[in-house]
Amino acid sequence: MARVTKAMKSMNEKLPASKDPLPLEKAVEVLKGFPARKFDQSVEIHMHLGIDPAQADQLVRGSLVLPHGIGKTQRVVVFAKGDLATAAEEAGADVVRQDDLAKKIKDGWTDFDVCVATPDMMGLVGPLGKVLGPRGLMPSPRAGTVTMDVAKVVQEYKAGKVEFRNDKGANLHAIVGKLSFDPQKLTENIEAFINFVNSLKPQAVKGTYVKSIALCATMSPSVRVAA
Repeated sequence: MARVTKAMKSMNEKLPASKDPLPLEKAVEVLKGFPARKFDQSVEIHMHLGIDPAQADQLVRGSLVLPHGIGKTQRVVVFAKGDLATAAEEAGADVVRQDDLAKKIKDGWTDFDVCVATPDMMGLVGPLGKVLGPRGLMPSPRAGTVTMDVAKVVQEYKAGKVEFRNDKGANLHAIVGKLSFDPQKLTENIEAFINFVNSLKPQAVKGTYVKSIALCATMSPSVRVAA
């Protein structure tokens, strides 16, 4: 624990003296300037929004394929049958099943990153909400994970698609790459994410929409970014 505290202190010393948010390119430079760890850390973005999460017309949720992926091969499971199951397998899905997959998940298995289902499978998938919902893994039409075009969705997630939704505190969190990414590629990923979230501003929101943005690596302090 002492080593972790010492490392964090060292990183905090590398933060700019000013507490003002930084331009994105500078924030990425600071983040990449922290001492390296023994593994390639994920880079996360945290956005605080000026929405009321209690209002259904102010929820912010979506997904997008980042320009340079997220540096991680996502495990995708699919509920489908017949030709669509074959298409999902050919697209690279890790598991494509029906009843036996439902039973495995019901028993607590969640060793995957994305769950996709065809509409006709939702009668089977629906009861799994108690397991999948709290983990953000429940398929939904709004997120594009309940679809007939399973092959396309599998390919998108394998290419680095990220899914997000605001939490009860009006915050969004997502992985936008790895710390080993070239600064320009990491910046382009982050810009794409911020621009996409801006495009989702609910009409019911008045005043400032994006209140704050911060970046951090898996084991680093956060760096504030100018909204």
